[in-house]
Amino acid sequence: MVTTVFVGSLELDLLLGDVHSLKEKRSVVRPVVAELRRKFEVSAAEAGHQDLHRRALIGVAVVAADASHVRDLLTSCERLVAGRPEVELLSAKHRLLGPEDE
Repeated sequence: MVTTVFVGSLELDLLLGDVHSLKEKRSVVRPVVAELRRKFEVSAAEAGHQDLHRRALIGVAVVAADASHVRDLLTSCERLVAGRPEVELLSAKHRLLGPEDE
């Protein structure tokens, strides 16, 4: 029996609304990351722009045996974040690694 594994990642570059401190930034970013983890059972974390008040980079990762499942999960994560009124999604970068990739 041959088992295939697909790994997907998603980078979400966000512009935050009326945020004036890193404490306020955390109060916006933490609930988004928590909802991604809870709703989709993915790994998610703030992965960049930690020193900027109004910007955030959220990273999401998922592992599955089916490439289409990975793509669907990452697209759903992107939609969830894009639908949040307190953030503006500036860009989303999807990556998919499969058994053919090194």
